[in-house]
Amino acid sequence: MDTEIGWNCWRRLLTGNIGGMNQVQRLWNTTSAIPVVGKRVFSIVFSQKAPYFATIRPRFTVVEPNRVELVIGKRRGVHNHIKTVHAIALCNGLEAAMGALAEVSIPADKRWIPKGMDVSYPAKANSDITCIAETDPDQWTGTDPELHVRVRGERADGVVVIEGVIKLWLSEKPRRS
Repeated sequence: MDTEIGWNCWRRLLTGNIGGMNQVQRLWNTTSAIPVVGKRVFSIVFSQKAPYFATIRPRFTVVEPNRVELVIGKRRGVHNHIKTVHAIALCNGLEAAMGALAEVSIPADKRWIPKGMDVSYPAKANSDITCIAETDPDQWTGTDPELHVRVRGERADGVVVIEGVIKLWLSEKPRRS
């Protein structure tokens, strides 16, 4: 990364629609192109926007409209009493994936806010976990103000350890005068 480009420059990419492209998508496109450290830079900057996400140290691997993936490493800081990844850390990972997905998928004239989360835990999270958030493109253009984002977390062996839906409330952005 060019030493002339500071963290504030990256953070500015999160503050507005630049060049007609969503700011989160632009940040991903810019940072993920940097060899070796680019995706990590995105993950750190994204976590600064909502600092609670930093507690799980997400490693984003896919950021595109209607699909986002990130990895939560199995480490002591996210363990529960039986040394598996804690349920709340898993929910935090799903919410981070959903937030990035919502930002890169929503039409420019709409805004979103989380409305609720329904999840189940079908297996133990005893490895790194890949958190996946998905929607269908037509969900964002319909008239229903409630949108359901499908979320799940998978162990390294592909077994689903958490799955569910995060409900979003969509509304029109207020017009600026």
